[in-house]
Amino acid sequence: MNNHIGSDFDDFLAEQGLIEEVSAAALKRVIAWQLAETMKLQKVSKKALAERMHTSRTAVDRALDQNDSGMTLATLASAARALGQRVEVRLVPEVTPAV
Repeated sequence: MNNHIGSDFDDFLAEQGLIEEVSAAALKRVIAWQLAETMKLQKVSKKALAERMHTSRTAVDRALDQNDSGMTLATLASAARALGQRVEVRLVPEVTPAV
């Protein structure tokens, strides 16, 4: 019998000890996508963004790489600021299933 029938995917990830890793990877993908989309809308090149951030183009490439989980909040804030945006990070209560 499958123990996961009727449970949700978050429960499965939590049971496997993967929820933080998967959540962080998903967040990174969203942030990288948002940065890239904002750059397109503003017609900002990677080189121009790097100059605005006072960093290298390699650092910008890493920030835009959806699979590179090493982006720091400082790098994210710098990229956002260079694009006229700001970063919001907040804690939200965990939802516990009703019994």
